[in-house]
Amino acid sequence: MSRRRTSSIPPAIGVIAALGLALLVVPLIALLVAAPWSGLIDLFTDRDTVDAVRVSLIVSISAAILSTLFGVPIAFVLARLNFRGKSLLRTVVTVPLVLPPVVTGVAMLYGFGRRGLIGRTLGLQLPFTTVGAVLAATIVAMPFLVLSVEGALRNTDPRFEQMAASLGARPLARWAKVTLPMIRPSILSGMVLAWARALGEFGATITFAGNLPGVTQTLPLKISVAFEQDPDQALALSLLMLVVALAVLVALRDRWVPRR
Repeated sequence: MSRRRTSSIPPAIGVIAALGLALLVVPLIALLVAAPWSGLIDLFTDRDTVDAVRVSLIVSISAAILSTLFGVPIAFVLARLNFRGKSLLRTVVTVPLVLPPVVTGVAMLYGFGRRGLIGRTLGLQLPFTTVGAVLAATIVAMPFLVLSVEGALRNTDPRFEQMAASLGARPLARWAKVTLPMIRPSILSGMVLAWARALGEFGATITFAGNLPGVTQTLPLKISVAFEQDPDQALALSLLMLVVALAVLVALRDRWVPRR
């Protein structure tokens, strides 16, 4: 006969946990209470708001696609190859996670700006353009996909690829027909995380691409402007971003909630 396990925590730990939970929950509840529910439709259909949503979708979806295009091969390199400088490469890939986005934007100006290292050489005109906003969002979002895919690759059974190799499959065929299908869920979840991060990007975008309505003004930038001019609109857009964030968390809950 098996006894059901019970667990307990010291009361002090429970109190501290409750305070920490309140710290997270109170601002969200306050946002819901303060939101102008009666005027949401008018606020969401405002021309500037529609333009900001359009730009946000273009930038975030493009950034998610580019993050996948470049991030998956980077994850393969980090997960499957051993070479000198690998730790440095991983640091470079993940540094946008801890680097302030404004610093990333400044670095992009000196790298891809009209007078930057690459911009001056190739004659690029990326700052203050939609393409520049996409590039900024891609740089800050790509690490999320790389880490997700690299972790999945490290947990895959290499015997399947070895079996395909023994049957004469070429490396590219093994990669496309064996490895990718095994890590497809991680790629999809990484894409969603990259998209969500790109959708909420602020610092690098405003520093490198500016805040031009209809061109580079995304939802976070619109919220920043609206908060000074029309607080109700800022609240409505913040509520929209909250709904999107909750939807992403619910969609990816199986990625971090353990199954019993």
